[in-house]
Amino acid sequence: MKKNALEDLQGVIDTLLGPNGCPWDKEQSPESLADYIIEESHELVSAIRGGTMADVCEELGDVAFLLLFVARLYEKDGKFSLDNALEGCRDKMVRRHPHVFADAVFSSRDELLKMWERIKKTEHADNKDQGIFAGLPSSLPPLIKAYRIHSKAARTGFTWPEDDDVEQQVEAEWLEWLDAKANNDKEAMRHELGDLLFSITELGRRKGIKASEALDFAAQRFLRRFARMEELARSRRQEFAALSPEEKDALWDTVKAEEKQSLEKT
Repeated sequence: MKKNALEDLQGVIDTLLGPNGCPWDKEQSPESLADYIIEESHELVSAIRGGTMADVCEELGDVAFLLLFVARLYEKDGKFSLDNALEGCRDKMVRRHPHVFADAVFSSRDELLKMWERIKKTEHADNKDQGIFAGLPSSLPPLIKAYRIHSKAARTGFTWPEDDDVEQQVEAEWLEWLDAKANNDKEAMRHELGDLLFSITELGRRKGIKASEALDFAAQRFLRRFARMEELARSRRQEFAALSPEEKDALWDTVKAEEKQSLEKT
């Protein structure tokens, strides 16, 4: 990284916020920029999961710009500086990794994660009512939130003992969903579908799979296949929407066969 790249970008921000800067930028606040941070972060994640390195590089820069922008706004308001934030983060990471920066030794990953939670709890010792989920952002996307809940609960030992137990729970939730559907009880169906997704999230977590990521990849795969189906229909001078279900299924099977052949060649 260029030695002054961070300073150069900070200089751009200072110019934008200066007397001859951009009127729009000068009207912004940390609150008004919050949604932009979320949007740019989603674009970065999309680039990481399915874009080119050029896309990742660009989106990473956009997120960094917003973070520097917000930090400068707080500094101008006399709250704290970027240095304060970075130094605080540095100290926190060192404190939470005693197995790296000190002489702590852990027998397993689970023991390490439990230690992480204990350290976090001591950091907020001034709050007597601080529970293990107190720091969980309420605005997290549901699947990510479910994953984090399971992860944190497991660190306290509140989880199913074995993977087989989780699989049985998923099966039980599926049967409860079927019962609710058979009774056409919409509220019960909503309840049981939520329980099913919550249990499946834990099943994936135990195998190192994040449900949100897996679902995102599945959605991307569906969109890619659907676009190819439309392309094939156009090449045959067919209107996709007018095709019969059987014809659409045939196109789907063709696209999947193409993917399989492509994978076999690589």
